[in-house]
Amino acid sequence: MKLPQLKIGDLVARVPIIQGGMGVGISLSGLASAVAEEGGIGVIAAAMIGLTSSKPNKSTPEAQSEALADEIRKAKAKTSGIIGVNIMVALTDFAAQVSTSVKEGVDIIFSGAGLPLDLPKYLVDGAKTKLVPIVSSGRAASIICKKWMSKFDYVPDAFVVEGPKAGGHLGFHRDQLDDPDFALDSILPEVLDAVKVFEEKTGKTIPVIAAGGVYTGEDICKYIKMGASGVQLGTRFVTTHECDADEKFKQAYIDASEDDMTVIQSPVGLPGRALKNEFLEEVTEGKKTPFKCSFKCLKTCNVETAPYCIASALINAQRGKLKYGFAFAGANAYRAKKIISVKELIAELSSEFEEACTA
Repeated sequence: MKLPQLKIGDLVARVPIIQGGMGVGISLSGLASAVAEEGGIGVIAAAMIGLTSSKPNKSTPEAQSEALADEIRKAKAKTSGIIGVNIMVALTDFAAQVSTSVKEGVDIIFSGAGLPLDLPKYLVDGAKTKLVPIVSSGRAASIICKKWMSKFDYVPDAFVVEGPKAGGHLGFHRDQLDDPDFALDSILPEVLDAVKVFEEKTGKTIPVIAAGGVYTGEDICKYIKMGASGVQLGTRFVTTHECDADEKFKQAYIDASEDDMTVIQSPVGLPGRALKNEFLEEVTEGKKTPFKCSFKCLKTCNVETAPYCIASALINAQRGKLKYGFAFAGANAYRAKKIISVKELIAELSSEFEEACTA
């Protein structure tokens, strides 16, 4: 059994693998285009993307949109494959980033960190951009479908259901992270059942993609057998040559042990999965890094009480300055042993899938 295609509307990915959008600046045009070229779906992370630019005034809203447009254009110039953008609902410039993505003709917008209840309103006449919410429960999927149908006569083109083993900000309470009832294996069937209702109502196929802790081809086999149409992997793509992060960032994954995996309370009010380091230890000890907020990037960030600027911490890490920041990472990040190419990774996952699914 070979890896099946993943169809989202009229888009067809040769392999059912979506590369998760990782900010700040971990997945830009370099990684996204490499994944798309290998038949998967490459994703650029919009979150504070302007900080990766070499242009001045990089923290302004205009700089964010300009940088996003530049990265979409660069990715599309490198591949004819499928390019997506991940835009968090919690971003203060959410509307501008969505509009920019639609204007640039990006293939898919993935949107989580909140419910994207008004996402279809940004589609203009002739737009072919697909809209894919990221959810962590069947209830959230139902709410989005009902809202979109009543307000826009539109249902999502697909869903990503993300479990608690994902890296970065998590859509769960801290006490749910190790609760089997909230594990991906539990919430995937819930979302499939919720989505089926709306498939029957509309006659439209709504693929569900499993995410959060997916690491091997065997994992892919398991979730496709459970009913998922594909999978999303983020962590696995960090340790590739094409990943847009500094080599020191990638090496932090290679050097990590299982004990280095931790869950932090982010300044934006959500738990986040990351790699332990000196910076986070100082935060745990109550040390604060004074900062001025030149651009309030996230709606939920309280600048007055935040112990540090998360945008600064993440861009420092992306640049390899881990003394002044930290790396978000999925629960399986410690399993990475070497840096390989995207081509090698897709081949490895494909081989593992075939072996697992024919066993």
